[in-house]
Amino acid sequence: MSQIHPTALISPSAKIDETATIGPYCIIGDEVTIGAHTVLHRHVVVARLTRIGEYNQFYQFASIGEDPQDLKYDGERTWLEIGNHNTIREACSLHRGTEQDGGLTKIGNHNLLMVNTHIAHDCLIGDHNVLANNVGIAGHVTIGNHTIIGGNSGIHQFCTVDDYSLVGGASLILKDVAAFTMVSGNPAKAHGLNVEGMRRKDWSKETIDVLRQAYRTVYRSGLTTPQALEILKEELLPQEPKIALLIDSLQKSRRGVVR
Repeated sequence: MSQIHPTALISPSAKIDETATIGPYCIIGDEVTIGAHTVLHRHVVVARLTRIGEYNQFYQFASIGEDPQDLKYDGERTWLEIGNHNTIREACSLHRGTEQDGGLTKIGNHNLLMVNTHIAHDCLIGDHNVLANNVGIAGHVTIGNHTIIGGNSGIHQFCTVDDYSLVGGASLILKDVAAFTMVSGNPAKAHGLNVEGMRRKDWSKETIDVLRQAYRTVYRSGLTTPQALEILKEELLPQEPKIALLIDSLQKSRRGVVR
């Protein structure tokens, strides 16, 4: 049976796997699903309409699946989905989506959300991301995979922070952050590649050198974005398949990228 502390309050419509742990003074609302081996340590609130996967850890005073902070929201049935192997630290707040944008906020797998992280409505968060203390993610934001967002940073609504990028602490993101780039400041500016992150993943020197060349082409050559894209596609992509992530960042950006 599930390990449910006697002080926890559980809705009759909640579905909790028999291997999950619900600690003291937790509150689980209507139509919540909690998967195998997930642990709510203590004083965690999962409001309603939330699907949580396996092997997640939730620490005290986390507020999960609450109504979105959107003035257009009028009680519609919208959802929060959380994948597997995520760590949600103290006082994080993760809100459900809105009907105007598909009705879903989604968190992927293997993410670390440090103390007081806020994920607003309709955000899509990928896998293997680290969001440090007090990061604020506004509505409709997309975070890719393997990113690091420094503490006290804020991401403006509708922005994208793409794969393998790094946002320095206390930064304000008003435009999209392209894959592989390192940005910081208020407002943020690009300061090179996330080379240290690449080295930690044991990427080869050859791969990093080609990505450096791609960065210089986009950010330091004075070329227009279409001109830079032509060089990336014709000259650099054949040398390194990962260039495709940078090309995708530039092509899909609607707000322009941080430079």
